[in-house]
This record gives sequence, C-alpha cells and structure tokens, in this order.
Amino acid sequence: MDLSNFREEYLKGQLHRKDLAENPFEQFQTWFEQALKADIPEPNAFSLATVNAHGRPSLRTVLLKYFDQTGFVFFTNYGSHKAHDIEENPQVCMMLPWVMLERQVIIYGKAVKVSRAESLKYFLTRPKESQLGAWVSQQSSVISGRKLLEMKLMELKNKFSKGEIPLPSFWGGYRIIPDTFEFWQGGPGRVHDRFMYKLQENGSWTIERLQP
Repeated sequence: MDLSNFREEYLKGQLHRKDLAENPFEQFQTWFEQALKADIPEPNAFSLATVNAHGRPSLRTVLLKYFDQTGFVFFTNYGSHKAHDIEENPQVCMMLPWVMLERQVIIYGKAVKVSRAESLKYFLTRPKESQLGAWVSQQSSVISGRKLLEMKLMELKNKFSKGEIPLPSFWGGYRIIPDTFEFWQGGPGRVHDRFMYKLQENGSWTIERLQP
C-alpha cells in the first residue's frame, strides 16, 4: 500500500519562545489543560518506551494518572514486560500525541517505583472491577485462552466478595522523573516549532529551539 500521498497540512498554530513558561511542568500543565478543553479522547494516554539490558527497545501505551513538579506517575503490574525493562534500565521516554491539536510532548527521564502507601492511595480510588483486574492478570505472561482469565476473575470475585480488595504486592506505580522535555507544534510546509527544556545541575532549566 502506497501512503506517500497521505498527508495533512499543519495550520493550527505556532509556538514562540516568548509564550513558553520558564518551568516545563507549568508548560505541560498549560498544554494538558488545552487538550482537555479540546475533548481529545484519552488525553492522558502516552507511549512509554523502555530498553532492556540487551539494548532491545519496547513501546506500549499507558495512562498518566497524575503529575506534579516531582514527575509523571503511571501504574502497572511489577511483573510486566515494562517493569522488567525498567528494573534493568530505568531510563525511559514518554510521548503524548495530541494529534487533534497538531502537538506532541516528549519527555525523557528516570522511572522509579512510588511508595507502597502512594500505590495504595491510588488503588483505593479505582472501581472494584479495576481492582480485581489488577489481581487477575500476570501481565505479559503467556496464557492458553481467555477462559482461564474469566475463571480466575470469578474466583477472585468470590474471594473478595466481602470487604475491601487489598492492594496486590505485585502491583503499583512508577514516577518518571524528567531531565528533558520537548514541546512540538506542527507547522505549515513541515516547518514545525520544537523547543527543548534540559535540566541543569543547579536545578534550573534551559530552553532551546530545535530545527524541525
């Protein structure tokens, strides 16, 4: 299939240095709030890239659950493929593709586990079905069929039918602590606007324009 003529012109705006916040977290929050107002489906969905000890990259989509000046938090099974990669190499990259706004944000940093108390605080906010979902799956492991998952789910529903569902010991959060941000705004004729924030040793951030 030839896709060479499948293209769109990016005309929704430009990104100027004078319009950027000096702090990348503040700039991210501004763009995230604009993505919310634009009714983008799953605006908190991001691609997470990891690399294992052998240099093999992996990519998947996960959901950002909250962020602040300390980093960006997502939750997963600690036995998953992504968790094994992070154990071997905590350097990761996340990318939020807000295509409707002709924007993307790329963030590089280190992934570290959040505390069990922080994982529990979030776990208790999840619907009961999602809490059971955290228990039912040995994420990334091979299984012969969906029926086994459904049987296990029914067993867990019966087991936890009374009282609260406890936090699994094998499930919790990671915080991505950034050292680099890139804010990308599509431009006409593929002359895009790209700005990179880099963390300095003194804790300040530099801002540089990148060629498209």
